[in-house]
Amino acid sequence: MQNNYLKLLGIHVLIGALIYLLRPLGNLYFYGIFIYFLIRIISAKKQLKTFEIVRACAYVLGAEVILRMTNSGPFYEASKYMVIVFSVFGLFYNGFNKKATPYLLYICLMIPSIYVSLYLLEVDQNIRKAIAFNLSGPVTLGVSSLFCFGLKVTRKQLESIVNFILFPLVSTLVYVFMYNPDVSAVSTGTGSNFAASGGFGPNQMATVLGLGFFLMTVRFFYFSKSKIFRYLDLIFVLLFAFRAIVTFSRGGVFTAIFMIVAFIFILYKVMDKRNKSKMRLSIMLFLIIGIVTWGISASQTNGMIEKRYANENAAGQEKNDVTTGRGTLFLLEFEEFIDSPFFGIGVGRAKEIRFQKTGIHAASHNEVSRIVAEHGLFGVLAFLVLLLVPLFFRIGDRSNVLFYSFYLFWLLTINHSAMRIAAPAFIYALSLLHIVDEKNLLHRKQIIGKR
Repeated sequence: MQNNYLKLLGIHVLIGALIYLLRPLGNLYFYGIFIYFLIRIISAKKQLKTFEIVRACAYVLGAEVILRMTNSGPFYEASKYMVIVFSVFGLFYNGFNKKATPYLLYICLMIPSIYVSLYLLEVDQNIRKAIAFNLSGPVTLGVSSLFCFGLKVTRKQLESIVNFILFPLVSTLVYVFMYNPDVSAVSTGTGSNFAASGGFGPNQMATVLGLGFFLMTVRFFYFSKSKIFRYLDLIFVLLFAFRAIVTFSRGGVFTAIFMIVAFIFILYKVMDKRNKSKMRLSIMLFLIIGIVTWGISASQTNGMIEKRYANENAAGQEKNDVTTGRGTLFLLEFEEFIDSPFFGIGVGRAKEIRFQKTGIHAASHNEVSRIVAEHGLFGVLAFLVLLLVPLFFRIGDRSNVLFYSFYLFWLLTINHSAMRIAAPAFIYALSLLHIVDEKNLLHRKQIIGKR
């Protein structure tokens, strides 16, 4: 398994380099992903089909940003639809847990505001695109949560799922390094840095690189056993963290840090005394890497990153708004909810109405205020479903050591990047997995076989 991991890691380093050198290969990569996983799902044994589908969705969410960077696939949101299609396959093969029914309710609660939009949206707007763009993320979350709720996977399978997210993220990391190998040359201010983000949106880039930072940390503390692999993990921790930091988009970095703290706390809590001692040494080593990473980031950005995190501009003056205007946008969307509390203002209308009233043509990037403004009380109920169902699930199932980290990734990401990419939707769904002991699972199969 370790040799296979290294081989796949090397292949994805090569994929990232090739796509950078020849962008049209991105399209080949997109369709190759779909065909490869479709064949694996169809040809897999019945008991492994759902696992293959989870891995397929995991891989797609990891590859989404590099595909978007290179305009690969038939349209911009194609990766989300691929996750939906694979999840529907999973529901076809495996059905869904009755306890996951609230997610059906969640999807249904999205429908009323569609009719509001069809009635109220400006005639010159593309209604289909406005609705599809704003609902693709929520539908991805709803369908994938229906599929993943209570799904049984072993610890080894969980490791494989984590790896399948990481492989395409490594390709993205390589692409970013090749696009801009010298961060110091483009670090002249404290605003979000597109050049250091591979020429793509810093918010989305920081989100996925922060996710890579977290998942490599999980490998270091939880999955990797040999020293060689643990050292390799630490190198990638440094690389992912460094490139996430120098995007100058703070949301993805803070989210990764909160996820890591939650993961280490839960893991340490369930360890015996002997392993806790080893864990403390690992934490010390990890913190040293963190300090080194920050030092490299400060040096490579000519000190600008320190001003960014101190909420200062390039001249060292403190900025008035730490949220860079997003707090104002949040309040404006909440005012729309007050004006239209029952059905909301309609899917995709928040940005349009805000421009008409204030002249501000910007998205809030906050899924909480958007769902409340556009869906009204139906949106409030929908958000409560998303917020509370995993917590009730956790009360009866504490098997997933990554639960709180995955849950936090969704909750924090939707507050700074909404659901523009598939990652928060499917990572949320992964928090609903039930992790089983492989030995016990094999034992139960043998007993069933004897009968």
